[in-house]
This record gives sequence, C-alpha cells and structure tokens, in this order.
Amino acid sequence: MENSEKLKNSKEVIAYLAERFPECFIAAGEAKPLKIGIFQDLAERMADDPKVSKTLLRTALRQYTSSWRYLHGLKAGMSRVDLDGNPCGELTQEHVDHAKQALKDSKEKVFGPRKEKPAGKKPRPRAKKVDPAKLAVEQNVKVLLGKSPVPATIKEVTRDDVQVELKTGMSVRVKFDHIVL
Repeated sequence: MENSEKLKNSKEVIAYLAERFPECFIAAGEAKPLKIGIFQDLAERMADDPKVSKTLLRTALRQYTSSWRYLHGLKAGMSRVDLDGNPCGELTQEHVDHAKQALKDSKEKVFGPRKEKPAGKKPRPRAKKVDPAKLAVEQNVKVLLGKSPVPATIKEVTRDDVQVELKTGMSVRVKFDHIVL
C-alpha cells in the first residue's frame, strides 16, 4: 500500500511533482517552461490525491515558477510543456522579458544594497538581527504581529520568507525582519 501521508511544505510537493510528472517538473537543473494554466491541469489530475492540498499545490507551483532556476531557463523560442511533457505553445518575448526582470529583481533583493526606508516610517522594534541561514524548522521564535511579539514555531524557511505556526495553531508566512529571537 502506498504511503498517503500528507506533504508538509512546498519543497516536498515539488519533489513529489517531479516524481509524478517527470516530463514536466524536475527536481534539479534547469526547469522547463510550463504550460500557461497548468495549475488547473494539476488540480484535476491530483483531485483524489490525499498527499497534497490544493492550497499547498498552488503555493508550491508559485515557488517553483518564481525560483531562479526556473526563471533562468526561460528563453525565447522554447516550448512550454504540459504535465506529460508535450509541447503546448512557444514562449513569447514578453514572457521571456518578464522572467528576466523577475530574476533581476529577485537577485537585487537578495544581493543588492538595502534601500533607505521612506521618511516617516518607524523601523520595527528588533530584539536581535536574525540571520536567515541560522533559522531552522521546529525552532521556537517570536513573530512581530502588529507591535507585539507572538510565540511561534518555524515550519518552513524559504529564500524570501518563513512559514511559522503560532501557538494558536494558525500558520502564517512572514518576512525575516518580522522574526525576533
């Protein structure tokens, strides 16, 4: 009998998609351009799959298509692929330009100099500057929601943000500057 334990995060879902649809999704290397509207195809094909919720599927697909390796792989003249790897339309120059800009913006966000905050905005109170590389799943932290830090447990760390579960049981995604150690 197949293990039907629910997948917990986007990384697991992407690995599962690469296993289920190897002609479409890949776990490593340059990703193939996906068919426009592929989420609907995925939702239909995986409707009865107990391992993946529709919400987590959408989140994982968004993470996959905004990853640097996916954006880097989008080049003019390439064919988009459906879930079975069949060609289904050529990439337009507009989509290639959009991917290049998204990649540039994302890299600037990670490597570029920090911009000054606009005048009038007060900086968030910080107990200690958080190094994203030192955050780990199941680590207990505090999250700034409004003006007060709230106890939480880290469930997933991505390059852009952190998914935490508050002590109330609610899950939220927050930027690194909202985490207080």
